[in-house]
Amino acid sequence: MRDQSPRPTRRGVLFGGAVVAAGSLAAACTSNSEKGDPSPAAQAGSLAGDNDKPGKQVTIGFSAPAADHGWIAAIAKNAEGQAKKYKDVTFKPVEPTNDINQQISAVESLIRAKVDVLVILPNDGEQLNQVARKAMDAGIPVVNLDRVFPDKLSYRTWVGGDNYGMGVSAGHYIGKKLKGKGVSKPVIVEIQGIATLPLTQDRSKGFADALKSYGYTVTAKQDAKFTVESGNQVASNLLQAHKKIDALWNHDDDQGVGVLAAIKQSGRKEFFMVGGAGSANAMREIKSGGGVLEATVTYPPTMAASAIKLGRLIAQGKGMADLVELQVPQSITLASETVAKDNVDTYMPLGFES
Repeated sequence: MRDQSPRPTRRGVLFGGAVVAAGSLAAACTSNSEKGDPSPAAQAGSLAGDNDKPGKQVTIGFSAPAADHGWIAAIAKNAEGQAKKYKDVTFKPVEPTNDINQQISAVESLIRAKVDVLVILPNDGEQLNQVARKAMDAGIPVVNLDRVFPDKLSYRTWVGGDNYGMGVSAGHYIGKKLKGKGVSKPVIVEIQGIATLPLTQDRSKGFADALKSYGYTVTAKQDAKFTVESGNQVASNLLQAHKKIDALWNHDDDQGVGVLAAIKQSGRKEFFMVGGAGSANAMREIKSGGGVLEATVTYPPTMAASAIKLGRLIAQGKGMADLVELQVPQSITLASETVAKDNVDTYMPLGFES
């Protein structure tokens, strides 16, 4: 989950884990049970029927921050694209904004319009918690996307990425490679997004925990605010401070544009780098080879498409056909995948533009 900050967005991310996570979710929203299977489990699961066939007409309200960051732009694109696939869905987005009060007002307008379900990626989960609760109290189910509302009574279902898992994936890639090279005391540098955000802290914890399993620790870390400019400046500072680096993890591929520019300008090539989120530029860089960027770990903006699918099912009173339970789950965490040269072609179509 990403979290708090009236700032536009959060890190970038990729479509990555969605190849598996959202892909399997899509499959889970349609029935594939074998005909004639008499088991209670199969019978219960099949009650949802073929969920992609037209059903009850529903209106889905959608609110998200302004798309001034590659990952957020991909969120909006995924939500709208998924809604267009259904003849029984009327998609009702409100003007995206990075202003907390304006987003609250926009959500209130959707409540007054009596939409059937709301999909909300809040600028700040805590500050929009009350208006989300207002929707739920009015009988409008809320699908909470990414940045979580602290009050579980404020949403019907949460769907988002795994920030801790991102750190774990990056840590295992770096730890395994360094261990394989026989490096005993590596210099490992970490470039965060916004250090005060819970999402950033979760990423850093996952990274530290994974590295610890190899007997390694982070040598230095600094936050770069999720911007290209800060990414460039922070990377320059760290390169000057450390004459030798073995590995670098950058939390966000959007800010990674600046990080890579600083590295290229320095001419340094003695280390390797792992990115975060899975942007198209990061994947193109990985595919081309020759540079320090070897991998990126995903935080899929396809979660927005999954949120629309889930919102439609909830509004139509359906469950997920591949599950025995008759209702959509309360929480779905997508996987963080590692994209490297050996599988980048698979993930490339899912990369978002920074």
